[in-house]
Amino acid sequence: MAKVDRRIVRTQGAIKKAFLEMMSEKNFDSITIQDIADRANVNRATVYLHYLDKFDLLDKIMEEHITNMSEFCESETELDWIESTVHCMEYLENNYLFFSTMLASEGARYFRSRFVLHNIEEFKKDVDITKGKNLGQSEDIVVEFVANAYVGVVEWWLKNGMPYPPQEMAEKVGKLLERNL
Repeated sequence: MAKVDRRIVRTQGAIKKAFLEMMSEKNFDSITIQDIADRANVNRATVYLHYLDKFDLLDKIMEEHITNMSEFCESETELDWIESTVHCMEYLENNYLFFSTMLASEGARYFRSRFVLHNIEEFKKDVDITKGKNLGQSEDIVVEFVANAYVGVVEWWLKNGMPYPPQEMAEKVGKLLERNL
């Protein structure tokens, strides 16, 4: 594995942080690469060295968080819904700036859709329509329902300043997921 230059990691981190801070302050459409560079204290050319444009930056940040969240939420051992949800809620709490900005920002309209699609794929692994409470249901409808409900609850939790700690929120959401999957 090639060694990653810490200066590159630090520069990309500063650019991402500056971008997210700006997205929490103003509309995505009004943010320029120069704004991002100024906030990150780098040259505009440096931003372009790492990203094609602000859309590429947004896409890379979104994919990075969704991938990291998947890895963080999953475990090598079989977790029940509540344990798995605790991991997810802790990740959301630790990355509050990103998720609250993406779910609240008009500039990142498609993040919510991307987040729902990710959750649909995850929930498909656990839906069984051949027996139990979902017998005879459409798998597509069940996973669509659960994924949108989950994202809606996460959105509510973040927009309201996380009124429940991650453990308690995970228990509440985990119980709801168990009822529906």
